[in-house]
Formats: sequence, structure tokens, C-alpha cells
Amino acid sequence: MASTHVMKGSTEPLPLPRMQPAMMMFSSKYWTRRGLSLDSAMFDRQPQRHTGGQMSRRPSFSPISEGQDRGAEGEASRTAVVFSLKNEVGCLVRALRLFQEKRVNLKHIESRGSKRIPDEVEIFADCNCSKKQFNELLQHLKDHVNIVSFNTPAHVWSAEADEEDVPWFPMKISELDQCSHRVLMYGSELDADHPGFKDDVYRQRRKYFVEVAMNYKFGQPIPQIEYTPEEVRTWGVVFRELTKLYPTHACQEYLKNLPLLTKHCGYREDNIPQLEDVSLFLRERSGFTVRPVAGYLSPRDFLAGLAYRVFNCTQYVRHSTDPLYTPEPDTCHELLGHVPLLADPKFAQFSQEIGLASLGASDDDVQKLATCYFFTIEFGLCKQEGQLKAYGAGLLSSIGELRHALSDQACVRMFDPKTTCNQECLITTFQDVYFVSESFEEAKEKMREFAKSIKRPFSVYYNPYTQSIDLLKDTRSIENVVQDLRSDLTTVCDALGKMNTYMGI
Repeated sequence: MASTHVMKGSTEPLPLPRMQPAMMMFSSKYWTRRGLSLDSAMFDRQPQRHTGGQMSRRPSFSPISEGQDRGAEGEASRTAVVFSLKNEVGCLVRALRLFQEKRVNLKHIESRGSKRIPDEVEIFADCNCSKKQFNELLQHLKDHVNIVSFNTPAHVWSAEADEEDVPWFPMKISELDQCSHRVLMYGSELDADHPGFKDDVYRQRRKYFVEVAMNYKFGQPIPQIEYTPEEVRTWGVVFRELTKLYPTHACQEYLKNLPLLTKHCGYREDNIPQLEDVSLFLRERSGFTVRPVAGYLSPRDFLAGLAYRVFNCTQYVRHSTDPLYTPEPDTCHELLGHVPLLADPKFAQFSQEIGLASLGASDDDVQKLATCYFFTIEFGLCKQEGQLKAYGAGLLSSIGELRHALSDQACVRMFDPKTTCNQECLITTFQDVYFVSESFEEAKEKMREFAKSIKRPFSVYYNPYTQSIDLLKDTRSIENVVQDLRSDLTTVCDALGKMNTYMGI
């Protein structure tokens, strides 16, 4: 998400003292100038906690009810009670005797320190008994322990233990609607130095694109845009100038996919591709999809989309008076910079790894991940056949910076997330330093190691079948993942066995 800088009337690229769009997204300086914090500039400033995929500002425990359940009293069922007691020797044994006295069978039990009373411990007890037995047990427990709640699901009880420390994040792909609609700065809100600031027709056009994006919901086809002749001409200038540089400056993966996009999605100088066509193409190639977005998202919301292999993509076109410059990411940047690499499976996996690492991470860790994203997916370099090539979208959509980054004037260092995450993202000119990786696979492995330093009370696993996130925080959740892996390994072993048989190994 970078700007294209060239001096008018000259072929020599010069940095302009203007903010580059990707830098605007990831620079705390930019949002501080506008009275916003980088991560929490939302319509609703109240803190949000993670409660299994729902927005909540209430505790997760169910309230205590004195009324009886409506189920048959003699029918056995799974019920649960959460109670607290003094954290002292023998306290749990005495409490469990109360269950024995009422002949209530325990199926599962967990404990944790109480957040309500410092010197007490809370116990979650999953019971198998009749409704009558359970009601009698509750009355019996009230005389000896403090009942916190009952009939609270285990996953809700576990989630509350850390909900005050873990920011909300989407647990299923449809919840990305909440992320994509929390726009920090709309595409129709133009700064005074924007080329289209005084163009009322252009501003109205930008409002139209905002409306399209804000009305979009997961699962819907992306609306077709009828681009104006002026917009197509602007796209054509950018397309023509950049494609002159790609053969010598772009990485092999980019050069492989660009002709496929020409064939399947209409990438041409006289045609702006439609996001729906691009999304269908990416799904078949790498499992990624795109969705329209109205403007800037916080790093947390943007990276959350990557966790689901969803890329938030603008549809508006930069102003026609300056086609080789854009102060924010437009569809030229998205379609020419990002999409060709998102079609590569290894690059797609690398992008998703960064997104998954951001889920539930602290603001500080999200900022570090966003910086790593900035210097890889936006401005990254790689080595191919002994030469430096660009794979960052900010470079591949910027004539001036693409030339600069691969010139002798650029400072290039090896990508290391531990140091890269502290590098300043410049907001007024070309970068002071660019980071190079041997391959996407190497960058992915380094990011995996770096992700281990992120402090979360759980790990996350993306379930591609349900397009949801599984929290790995207890043995049961880990067992489910192991079962999936065991099935995959069985398939691999079977394939290896057949290879050995047919190849006579």
C-alpha cells in the first residue's frame, strides 16, 4: 500500500514529502495527529473482551437463578455449577463430599484462582444427574460454599479467565463483517493536500465506493463496478508504466501469476478487473478471497482478515490529475501490488501466519506484527538467482520506490522479525532500509518462531472446513486438532505406501 512517486516532466524518480498509504495504516504518528490511537480508533471506545466470538462488556458467567428448570425432574442430564471456596488445605475434598452426599456423579472438574476474592479458588464442576438431584445439590452447596453460577458452559467459564486481558477477535469468518466495517478513516474523507480534495465529482464518486463496501456482508457476491472512462484511463497509465518494470524488478512468483490474471480476470490496460472475479480466481489458487473495504482499518482488524485468508480491498481509483501518485491504497495498488502474490500458495500461507499470530495479541504485539507485515508483504525483497527482486505490494505498485529499492542507493538487510519489528516505518519518503528473505518459506518459519514470543493464554488453529478459529487451551481442544492431523498423516502414509509398491522401493 504505497504511493508512486515521480517528478512531473522528468523520468527520474524522486521521493515526495507525502505520506505513503501503507505507512498511514501502520504509523502511530499518523493517527496521533488525528487524535486517534493506532489500534482503538473505533466508533465505540469502550474496551471489548474476547468471549468466544461475541462482543461483550458483561461477565461471561450466567446469573444465579432461583427458579427451577422446566425439564423433567427425573431425567438425567449434563449440568454444571461454579462455586468458590477458601484456598486452604482440604477445601476441595470437603466440597466434593457434598456431591457424594447427594449422589451426584462428576464428569469433569476444573479450578482456577478467583478474580473476585483474592484468597479463594473457583471450581467448575460438570455433573451428570437429574434436574431434581441438581436442584437439591445447589441448596446443599449454598450452606457450605459460595455459588458463583450454574449451567455455565465450560468454554464460557474458561474464556472468562482471560477475557479482561485478551482483546476481542473474530472466531468465525462471518464475524469479519465487524472488522471490515470498523473503518478508521473513510475513503471519502480526503485531506486538503489530496489531488481530488477540490473535485466535487470525485468526492461523490468516493462516497459511492464507501456505500458499496459498508453494505457488503460475508457470503454475498461482490457488486460489479461500472468504472468511468476517466477511471479506466487512470488505471491504464499505472498499468502500462508498472508492467514495463516487472520483468526486471518483480519476483518469479509475481511474474508467473500476472499472465494468469490477464487470462482469467481481465488484467488489461483498458480494463479494471472486478473484485468478484479476482476473489474467485484467488480461491482456486491459494484459498484467499478479497472483500471490499471503505477505507483504513486498524492493524488489528486488517490482520484478522489475513488469519481467514481474506484480504480487505479498496475499489476506488486515484485522482486522474496525478495517476502516478496516490496518498492512500487504491484499487491500482491492491490489484497490481497484492493480488498476484496472494495467488501463490506459499505467500498466502506466510500472510495467514501473520494474521493468526495477531488474534488475541496485545496492542504492542499487534504493532510489532504490523511492522513485520509492512516490511515484508508491503516492502519486502527476496533473493532469486543471485539477484534482489521485489515481492512487497508497496514496491510493486510504486514506480519510483520499486526502482529505488533495487538500486545501489537502497540499504538492504536480512529479514529478522526480532529486529525488523522495531524498525521505524517512514511516512514522508522512501524507507531507510528494506529487508530481504531467501524465500517465502524462510520468512514464514522466522515469523513462526517470532510468534512464539507473543504472550497469549492459548494458541489458535484455523479450521478450513468450518472457516473458524479453534482456541487450543486445554487437552480436549488439542485432541480435536490431533485427530485431524492423524487423519491427514494416515492419508500421507497411504500415499507413500502406494508409491513404494508401484515404484518397487
